[in-house]
Amino acid sequence: MIFDHRTYTVAHGRMREYLERYERVALPIQKRYLGALIGFFVSDIGPLNQVVHIWAYDSICDREERRARMAADPEWQEFLKINAGTFVAQENKILKPTSFSPLK
Repeated sequence: MIFDHRTYTVAHGRMREYLERYERVALPIQKRYLGALIGFFVSDIGPLNQVVHIWAYDSICDREERRARMAADPEWQEFLKINAGTFVAQENKILKPTSFSPLK
């Protein structure tokens, strides 16, 4: 099991608009392809205007295959167009749980 930890910094003043668009358009598509959403968070203290998603995959190959299928979907490609300009930064991390992690 691996975890894809994704942090996006949303342009100032655009968080509400982004979250509404994401929940309505992107989330159903991502759930169809990516599967296990562990959590979706908004920063409250520290760096602001950030959203964090954590997705679980069986392996790095599982992640690559799922994301490739999603990338080929015309609905996802349309979301990317309407979402353009929303983010000012993005960071992705692949996390592997330790032997004692409750999530594995």
